[in-house]
Amino acid sequence: MSLGGRTGQVLSLKGRALKALSQREHSRAELLKKLKPHVGPEDDLPALLDQLTEQGWISEARVAQSVVHRRAGRLGAGRLKQELQAKGLAPELVSSTVAELAQTELARAVAVWQKKFGIPASDPKTRATQARFLLGRGFAPGVVSRVLRADPDDGLD
Repeated sequence: MSLGGRTGQVLSLKGRALKALSQREHSRAELLKKLKPHVGPEDDLPALLDQLTEQGWISEARVAQSVVHRRAGRLGAGRLKQELQAKGLAPELVSSTVAELAQTELARAVAVWQKKFGIPASDPKTRATQARFLLGRGFAPGVVSRVLRADPDDGLD
């Protein structure tokens, strides 16, 4: 039951949790899922997760900020919301994080579009391809329309 380390020793449940947390931020729900297969008869997983939360090792706010920091440059609020929800974060935290992203949604969509395409669509088929790409990245339809329209009044130029 080794974790694959050089010493070949078996990690305790807390050791596994701390190892996972040292690699990246994890939500309580993620750690619960990740550690559940390793729970022994003497282990109390909920109590361990409570202890790690009290000690500041687990922070849902840090998880949300980590996801935003890593992914917001490539994804729209819709996709980021899905990722945050998949991590089992509190609905209020997800809502407030997504609300903060709304301020930069248009600028982020323009940057993603610029990096992928760079030139306006010359025909409806190309425009549809560009729109599908941005929509697939989680940008709102209204934002996608503004990016593809690129009106000077929108302040995109």
